[in-house]
Amino acid sequence: MSPQISIVVPLLNESESLPELHDWIVRVMHENQFSYEILFVDDGSKDDSWKTIEAIGKQNPAVSGIKFQRNYGKSAALQKGFEAALGEVVITMDADLQDSPDEIPELYRMISEQDYDVVSGWKKKRHDPLSKTIPTKLYNWAARRITGIHLHDFNCGLKAYKLTVIKSIELYGDMHRYVPALAKYAGFSKIGEKVVQHQARKYGTTKFGLNRFLNGPLDLMTVAFMGKFGKKPMHFFGALGVLMFLIGFSLTFYLGIDKLFINKSAKLLADRTEFFLAITSMIIGVQFFLAGFLAELIGRNSSTWNHYIVEKEI
Repeated sequence: MSPQISIVVPLLNESESLPELHDWIVRVMHENQFSYEILFVDDGSKDDSWKTIEAIGKQNPAVSGIKFQRNYGKSAALQKGFEAALGEVVITMDADLQDSPDEIPELYRMISEQDYDVVSGWKKKRHDPLSKTIPTKLYNWAARRITGIHLHDFNCGLKAYKLTVIKSIELYGDMHRYVPALAKYAGFSKIGEKVVQHQARKYGTTKFGLNRFLNGPLDLMTVAFMGKFGKKPMHFFGALGVLMFLIGFSLTFYLGIDKLFINKSAKLLADRTEFFLAITSMIIGVQFFLAGFLAELIGRNSSTWNHYIVEKEI
């Protein structure tokens, strides 16, 4: 029988916090009489994290572990955890004790009783320096505008999902920040938010560097594009290509008419800047069109091209 809750915990060099986190989760599960499983995904730790997971697993049969050969990133760890999860509700949380397991019961009820597809945590009061909070606010504002999902904290690690949601999406790169957006583009529109407690880090140091401030916006644009045009790239590249080509062709046509019939004493077309702008516009238009055409050919050979999510069937 499947458990009520699957808790997926990606981690990197968090051996000190794992026993305390495990005991905290177990206490909450027992107090609320939930059936559960805990999936620790070790993303290539260099400390004793895996030995700690093995020791915990021997004491608690509800604990499972997955260890990567090297560090692949949080998205890869979550994807592997999602593939293994069996619970009716899947909850993700970080291993650094900054996410409180006491939030799990309410997250579970919002999914199971209020029928949310996704519930994202909102660390309204953060214990982080300004160098982290200010860029985060800007990033969240941009994410809201681009995705149309009104969440205050896209990057909060504490989230809850229906099992069907995490089985319908695929994470790669640094897409873990945008699981709500991926869920929305997959057809799961009921996305909620809950204010959660944010605690100061107790052990170790943060694993996120300055590169996330560059990668985050780039991944956001990727998610937005793939959500809207992933199945129909020709609609984007083809339309843009045709527009650029028509602009260039129209300008060339005008210059030709002007030289032949209106202003015969004007400079030769090859001596006019507008002519080269027109030619460049047509060349770029053709390139955009070919990019869309090639994307369609590549996509149609993909195993996921005709992957559609069936909600119900009789």
